[in-house]
Amino acid sequence: MKAWADRATEQLSALRSLFVLSLEMFDATGEDEIIRLCKTAVPALGPFRCRAGYLLRDGQLHRSTTDEPATQGQVEALDGNEGPIDLAEDPWAWAYPLRSHSCQWGYLVIGADIAPSEDEGLLLRTLVQQTGAALAGVGLLREQRERADELRDLGERLAVTNDRLTATVADLELQTKVHEVLTRVSARGGGEAGIATALHELTDFPVAVEDRFGNLRAWAGPERQEPYPKPGERSRAAVLRQAQRAGGPVRDGDRLITLAQPRDGVLGVLALIDPDRVARRHHVLALEHAGTVLAVELANQHIVAEVELRLRRDLVEDLISGVDDGAITRARALGHDLQHPHRVIVVRSRSRETDDAVARAVEQTARLHGVGSMLTRRAGTTVWLARCPADGGPEHRWQEIHTAIARHFKSGAFAVGVGGPCERTADIPRSWREATRALAVRQRSVTPDGVTAHDDLGMYRILGAGGNSDEVDQYIREWLGSLLDYDARHRADLVVTLSSYLEHGGNYDATAHSLTIHRSTLRYRLQRIREVSGYDLGTVDHRLNLHIATRALAVLHPSP
Repeated sequence: MKAWADRATEQLSALRSLFVLSLEMFDATGEDEIIRLCKTAVPALGPFRCRAGYLLRDGQLHRSTTDEPATQGQVEALDGNEGPIDLAEDPWAWAYPLRSHSCQWGYLVIGADIAPSEDEGLLLRTLVQQTGAALAGVGLLREQRERADELRDLGERLAVTNDRLTATVADLELQTKVHEVLTRVSARGGGEAGIATALHELTDFPVAVEDRFGNLRAWAGPERQEPYPKPGERSRAAVLRQAQRAGGPVRDGDRLITLAQPRDGVLGVLALIDPDRVARRHHVLALEHAGTVLAVELANQHIVAEVELRLRRDLVEDLISGVDDGAITRARALGHDLQHPHRVIVVRSRSRETDDAVARAVEQTARLHGVGSMLTRRAGTTVWLARCPADGGPEHRWQEIHTAIARHFKSGAFAVGVGGPCERTADIPRSWREATRALAVRQRSVTPDGVTAHDDLGMYRILGAGGNSDEVDQYIREWLGSLLDYDARHRADLVVTLSSYLEHGGNYDATAHSLTIHRSTLRYRLQRIREVSGYDLGTVDHRLNLHIATRALAVLHPSP
């Protein structure tokens, strides 16, 4: 009886120890610590030795580095079941699966000299069950933590996504507002000034619209500099290249700029004045969108200007050619009134200026003087249909016109011919012929650069009237025929030399200077003129007739 009581006391003590151990296991923070506690408790339950503890991770059994390696293959062969293990040092050895419900967490291998009694087996199985339950608890806790981490990560990602969506919505709202404001400006025909004002209202920054050279075209906002600073050509070109490479807004000192560039050519620059560098992304977005609208605006202006220029040229070409199909209506559509008196003015450059450059200079001069800018180009000249002053006011001083055109060039080497007034469109071809005749006289005169009006031609008007042109031609042949033939055969300039000599009143120095030749060369040419023509330049009658003939030649047969 006493032995039974002692055994019951020992078993109760062992169960109490297992209960305490269970509490420690459930307080453990990891599987390895639970296995360590389990292995430590095995000898306290009887004459047992824990030979190995295994944890099942990712479908593979992992043992402690201090455990018996010979058991792993046998344990794996059990395939989740319990069973005996063959160990040389232990007559009895058993592998217990560490389970919780239907989930397996590992194995515990226990060895002894003899098989455990029924009570000892109960204690061992209780230890194994407690260990499995503790491992399940740790696994569940780990899953919960992992789930919590996943939820936290998901929450963070959702917060980031929400921030992005909020920013995207804000961007879309801003884009919509910018688009509506700028589209409204464009639809109302606000032009460059309207675009600058709209961008200033959207961003609160001063805004400048410049042409590609840096000249100010429009300004909106405070702090405008007077005079407006213009950059150097090299620095401006470098900034434009940088902006073209960037394909969007770039910083240029205290400004953010974007190009108005519908295709390859830069038509203008839109600048946001930001010396403190506080512009944010939405400001840049508004600048970029405004730059696109400005590019469309400037492209439209460019196209309209080209079409209007072509229509003006076609109209002037028809008018001077005598084609009058609805000319007044066509001119009115271009903002020009042909029912006022006009004059035709012809301009020819003797320098290296291109026809386009001369035409631009004439057009700017015409706009400056407010006399209309109806232009075309014909045979190396710029033809300008200028409006006469209304109400019989004083005519423009043509020398002032010449001076105004000359300001656009380094050299004033060009001539201007002015035709007579035209009361009707049918008179315009006549005015053009008169302007061409006046230009020819100016080019053959002592001073080929300057202005000659048909009204001031005097005798030249009689010669060029055309009523007796055959007789005049015969007269020219009589006095200059031999010289003209000689020039044609030998590619000489005897007629030109004679004309200059007579125009300069027989002055050797002035004649040589105008022809850019030496006095000896002039003396030789005059001698050849006497020999070829047979006329004596010292005879008053010969001299007068030769002078009239050269002037008639200049009017009726002007050289190109």
